[in-house]
Amino acid sequence: MTLNTVLLVILSLLVAGGLSFFQYYYKAKNKSKLHLFLAFLRFLAVFGILILLINPTIKTNTIQTIKPVLPIVVDNSSSIVAMEADKRATEIYRELVSNKDLQAKFDVQSYQFDADFQASEKFDFKGKQTNLALVAKNLQSSNRNLVYPTIIITDGNQTTGNDYEYSFDGTNKVYSVIVGDTTQVLDLKINQLNVNKYAFYKNKFPVEVFLEYSGTKAISSTFTISQGNTVLNKQQISFSPNKKTAVVNVLLPADKIGTTVFKATLTTNEKEKNTYNNTKQFAVEVIDQKTNVAIVTAINHPDIAALKRAIEANAQRKVAIFNPNSDIDLQKYTVLVLYQPTTAFKKIVERNKLAGLNVFIITGTHTDFTFLNQLQRNLEFKMSGQKEDYSAVFNKQFNSFTTEDIDFENFPPLENTYGKVTTLGNVSVLLGAKIRNIETNAPLLAFAENQGKREAYLLGENSWKWRMQSHIGTDSYEKYDVFIDKTIQFLASNSVKKSLVVNHERFYNSGDAIEISAQYFNKNYEFDDKARLTITVTNTKTKQTKNYDLLKSTTDYKVNLDGLAAGKYLFTVKELNSKTVYSSQFEILDFDIEKQFVNPNVEKLKRLATATKGAVFYPNQTEQLIASLLKDESYKTIQKSTTSRSPLIDWSWLLVLIALVLSIEWFVRKYNGLL
Repeated sequence: MTLNTVLLVILSLLVAGGLSFFQYYYKAKNKSKLHLFLAFLRFLAVFGILILLINPTIKTNTIQTIKPVLPIVVDNSSSIVAMEADKRATEIYRELVSNKDLQAKFDVQSYQFDADFQASEKFDFKGKQTNLALVAKNLQSSNRNLVYPTIIITDGNQTTGNDYEYSFDGTNKVYSVIVGDTTQVLDLKINQLNVNKYAFYKNKFPVEVFLEYSGTKAISSTFTISQGNTVLNKQQISFSPNKKTAVVNVLLPADKIGTTVFKATLTTNEKEKNTYNNTKQFAVEVIDQKTNVAIVTAINHPDIAALKRAIEANAQRKVAIFNPNSDIDLQKYTVLVLYQPTTAFKKIVERNKLAGLNVFIITGTHTDFTFLNQLQRNLEFKMSGQKEDYSAVFNKQFNSFTTEDIDFENFPPLENTYGKVTTLGNVSVLLGAKIRNIETNAPLLAFAENQGKREAYLLGENSWKWRMQSHIGTDSYEKYDVFIDKTIQFLASNSVKKSLVVNHERFYNSGDAIEISAQYFNKNYEFDDKARLTITVTNTKTKQTKNYDLLKSTTDYKVNLDGLAAGKYLFTVKELNSKTVYSSQFEILDFDIEKQFVNPNVEKLKRLATATKGAVFYPNQTEQLIASLLKDESYKTIQKSTTSRSPLIDWSWLLVLIALVLSIEWFVRKYNGLL
C-alpha cells in the first residue's frame, strides 16, 4: 500500500474509534461492559465501511513449485503381443511410474499409443495399427516451450503415419525401452504389394511385390500367386546375407468379371519363427468395359475404316457399320456414330429417341446442315456451299476428361463446308478450328452434356489422315487410338444424377479404417442436409446383421465400420424420409499388419535416440534408465513466484462481516431496551 493509503487507514481508525466513543461513552450515565461491547461493534462496522470507501489494494505473493514433465508412453499395439512382450512391457511401465525418486524429480505422466494417442494407465495391447509419430505431435502440442525427456516402451515397428524418426523435436531427449526378442532369426516376408484396385476384363494387370529376407545364410524360396486352388504364377527367388531384398513384377489375366481375391505366398524349406508374414491377400475388381459401337454412313469414305480400326484397337470395343436404311437393333449398341448425316438418317434418328444412345456426329462436305440443325441443339450451323480446310488448335483448359495433346496442330487439316458455327448450351471444346493461321473461334472437336445425354462433334472429314500422321510421327497408331478410345469412353458413360450417391471401396484389409460416405440430393439436385441415412451391414457367412446411422459432416454423411471381422458383407444405405435405397457389397481381407514383424526395429530407434541426444535401453536396463534421468541436470524443479494484486472491494466476505456486525448490534440493543 502507498503512504497515502496508510494515512487514510489510520484516519479511518481514528474516525471509527471517535464515533463509537461519542455514541456509547461520551456523556453516558452507565458505562457498563454492554456499552463497551456495543462500542466495539460500532467501531468494526464504521471502520469496515470506511475501508471499503478507501478500497486499498492488497498484494499477495504465491510460490509455486513446477517439476519437469516425464511422459511415459507405452506401445499398445498387438505387435507387442505377437512378440510375446506384453507382460514385460507392463512390468517395465509399473517399475518406472512407481519409482519414488522419479516421482520426486518429475511430474510423471502416463500415455499409450496405437493408431491413436491418449492418456492411460492400463494397456490391453489390442491396437490394430501403430503410429509412433502421433506421440511426438501430441506431446509437443501439450508441452509447448518446455524441455522434457520422453520414455517410450515400444518395439519401434510403425505401420501408419509419418516417419517417427523425423517427427520428434531434437531439443527433447527420447529414451526408448526396446521390448521384444532382438535375436536375429531367419525370416521371409512379403514387405509390400502394389496393385491397381481395378482392371479391365480380358486385359492383364501388373502386380509389384517387394520381398524381404532376414538371416545369416543363403537360402532358396518359392514365390507364388494363386487364385483359389489355381496357381497363376510361380518362380524361384534366392536370398543371401548380401541379397536381402527382391522385387517381383507379374502380369495377371483379368478373365473374370467382378471382385477377385488373389493370394501371394513366399515359402522355403527352412524353419521360420513367423510364417504369418509369408502370405498376403489382395483383391482386384475386374470391370467389363465392353462397348458396341454402331457407325451409320450413307457414303464410302476412308474415315470409316480408320475410325473402326482406332476404336477396335481396344479389345473391349466392337464396331458395326450400317447404312441409314438398315434395320438396326439399337438396344445392342452403346454408342451411335452418325457420319455426315443427311435427311436419309431421319429413320435412325427417330429410333434413337427411344433407345437414348449417346451420339458422335462427324460432318463433312456431304452433310445436310439444315437437317443437322433440326437434329440437335448444341451447335448452330450457318453454312455456305463453299469448301474449306480447317486445322486444329488444342484447348489446354478442356476438362470433360483427361487427354493429352498428340501434336494436333501439326495434323493435316480437315475438310468441311465453309460457314459460321455457334456453340449453344453446355458445350466443351477440345479442338478449336483455324483457317491457315487465323483462328475462327469455332469448334473443330466439341463435347456436350445435357440432362445425362452426351454428344460429340467432329466438324470435318479426312480424319484418316490424322491417324496416318500420328503413325508417321511416333511410328505407332497408339496415341491416336487412345485419343479416339477416350472419346468413345466419354460417350459410353452415362452421368445421370442419382439422388443417393454412396462412396465405398470393394475391399478393405483388416485393421484399415472402413469408412462409407454418402450424399443425398433433393429434386433440384441440391445437397440435403436434413436427410436421415441409415446403413444395414450383413455378413454373408454368419448372417449377422448390424445397423448404423450415418452422421452428417459439412458435405456428406459418414459411418465408420471399424471392428468388423474379415469376410464378405452386403450392405444397404437407406434414406428414411424418401425410402431411397442403395445396395452393394464389400469384402474385408484377413490381413493383420501388426503380425508382420519378427524383431523390434532396433536400428531405427537408435537413430531416433541419436537425433534427440537420448538413448536406447533394453528390458533389463531400467535401473540404468532411471539413474540416467536422475543424474541429468538438464531437468530441474523450478520455483515460480506469482504476485497478485486485488482491491479490497472485491472481498465480498468483508461486506457480509459489516452486515453481520450491524445486525448483532441492533439485536443486542433491541434485547436490552436501548432502542
